[in-house]
Amino acid sequence: MPDSPPSSASPLHALHAAAGASFTDFAGWQMPVSYGSDLAEHHAVRTAAGLFDISHMGEIVVIGPDAAAALDHALAGRLSASALWQAKYTLMLAPEGGIVDDLIVYRTADDRFLVVANAGNRAEVARELAARTAGFDAQVFDESDDIALLALQGPAALGILRALDGFDVPGFAELGYYRCAAGTWGEHDVLVARTGYTGEDGFELYLDPDAAPALWRALLETGADSGLIACGLAARDTLRLEAGMPLYGHELGLDTLPVQAGLGRVVALATKGDFVGRDAIERGAAPGARVLVGLTTEGRRAGRAGYGVFVDDSRSESTDGTEPPTEPVGIVTSGALSPTLGHPIAMAYVAPEVADGSVPLAIDVRGTRIPASVVPLPFYTREKK
Repeated sequence: MPDSPPSSASPLHALHAAAGASFTDFAGWQMPVSYGSDLAEHHAVRTAAGLFDISHMGEIVVIGPDAAAALDHALAGRLSASALWQAKYTLMLAPEGGIVDDLIVYRTADDRFLVVANAGNRAEVARELAARTAGFDAQVFDESDDIALLALQGPAALGILRALDGFDVPGFAELGYYRCAAGTWGEHDVLVARTGYTGEDGFELYLDPDAAPALWRALLETGADSGLIACGLAARDTLRLEAGMPLYGHELGLDTLPVQAGLGRVVALATKGDFVGRDAIERGAAPGARVLVGLTTEGRRAGRAGYGVFVDDSRSESTDGTEPPTEPVGIVTSGALSPTLGHPIAMAYVAPEVADGSVPLAIDVRGTRIPASVVPLPFYTREKK
């Protein structure tokens, strides 16, 4: 008999295994890394479409007459300003200002919000939401085990959903970015959101776990002639890196203030009252706190998470007679050889005095200093039609 799937398996685990996927442990879940070639999967999303299983994400519902006010207090954004069926990217902050998690919050009724958390932070986010909303007329329910989540990403995604038999979600084709709509696929309820984590147009589909395998198969069959293939976490990571999207545990964490990560705009300091972390955000980052930048290098050797960033002695010239610093001025948080761009890219936290690109930098790649240039994020932006 085949081995039983682990207790933290996706409802699609058997399909992934049958398709020959390789797996990795991700936040306690056994999730597919790739189905053969992560490069082919990456290129499919950029040129056609890719289908991801992201059922490991957490889904937490906040509901009640005070749900909007409760979330304004609990999170950094002003969720009360969200329109019905709008999605908003926001942050949960610690009292000290660090990032507990980055979230997407959907308003699905005047008094109901769906909070989507990263898999590794699901329990913490649910606990904190319950604690922070205790003084409001609102209730918090962790519905993660009752929801599967598929992501259909790429320029062909819309056409594939239009052609999917039994897919009845009024207005989904006209959805704006960061909007959602409810409907059905066959006999099953489905929430469709025009969001994603790849830098491409696409949709995320929330539905009952028991229905997810059939929808997965139907999508792959419908999209086969359009170039749709199943994709794993390896392609998802290189896609989000090219799009300059942060990953919790790499670019974001409890020791990082939003302003350091370039997310100061996410915090609604000017448009709402008190919220958890406000005092710390108003104090700001400590002098000299590192900030997130994009880096590119030539050749094929990419900087990886944990690699040091240094002032490039060979290219730097002192104007005051002092020697360039020999200690690292930063650290790479994510890096890869970009499949789309053809050269190495990285995100890194660096000292503010070198963040503007005026000081030549280098990444230490296994003992070799590779010259690096500071560039704006994102590295890749899709052409919008």
